[in-house]
Amino acid sequence: MATALFRPLTQDDRMQRTWVDGRAMSKVAESFIKPNDRLSSFERLEIYNRVYWFRVLDCLYDDYPGLRAVLGDERFMKLITAYLTKYPSESFTLRNLGSRLEKFIRDEPKWAYPHQPVALDMVRFEWAQVVAFDDPAHPNIMPDDILDAKPQKLRLGLQPYLTLLQLDYAVDEFLIAVRKKDSDRRSDAESVPP
Repeated sequence: MATALFRPLTQDDRMQRTWVDGRAMSKVAESFIKPNDRLSSFERLEIYNRVYWFRVLDCLYDDYPGLRAVLGDERFMKLITAYLTKYPSESFTLRNLGSRLEKFIRDEPKWAYPHQPVALDMVRFEWAQVVAFDDPAHPNIMPDDILDAKPQKLRLGLQPYLTLLQLDYAVDEFLIAVRKKDSDRRSDAESVPP
């Protein structure tokens, strides 16, 4: 069933009509989903296939506004659809959905062409933000912790959620501008009277 759910949708956002081996998808669906009095097996499976794709595409759309701005909406959607086709979700959480996006862009540069170098910097930066927001942290060190420690036993380090990046482009400033523009656009839309 997971294989069926992870198959990309057609151009008109429907479930594919044929299975990977050429059989009719309706016959494949009948082999593991029963129809009900309103929907065929195919239609029932299609609901889940569509919901899966709409949800994962929406998550990446929200998590990578900088990459979306670099590539443009149409090219971004093609890239993330190809990415999710090659690397479907393997985690119980949507947080990890973009974990292999950098690898995908490196391995298949055509999806980000001609902006692959800046796209790579942006995806690395945006993934580092996901990690910084969600990964575990060591307890904060307080002044008394340092004062009470023996100098030869004192060990300080960075938080594990920090990612040190060497980037060729000022993607941090670009992303700030993108978010400000999006925020201004939302504010304008909210201020329009009904």
